[in-house]
Amino acid sequence: MTSIARTAARLLMGVAMVGAGVAHLTAQRQEFRAQVPSWFPIDEDLTVLASGVVEIGLGLAFLVLPSQRRLVGALLAAFFVAVFPGNIAQYVEGVDAFGLDTDSKRLIRLFFQPALILWALYGGGWLRRPRSDD
Repeated sequence: MTSIARTAARLLMGVAMVGAGVAHLTAQRQEFRAQVPSWFPIDEDLTVLASGVVEIGLGLAFLVLPSQRRLVGALLAAFFVAVFPGNIAQYVEGVDAFGLDTDSKRLIRLFFQPALILWALYGGGWLRRPRSDD
């Protein structure tokens, strides 16, 4: 049952990442631009486009390369860590985007990033119970 849950988590994360990446490049591009921190040294639009391409690539890899799930899961977790400062900046700078229009909503969102990291690691097979050799 655990492998079914892990596979489902991997596939769901893959689909979600592809969807988010496509949104970066299309309909929600402006919303994502608003989330790029003011201090980030790379152009907002370039940052959004590049992160969208990365999300699509990682999402597709999670979907179609199950033999590489550990590597892709680790890369996804690292990606979520890398973009976390942007989420913190959105809270600190009080930037409204994606319906996060209050400090409370922006603060609550910060707690979802560790969940995404754990989800990527779980789907990649990193969070396993040690087997007992009884």
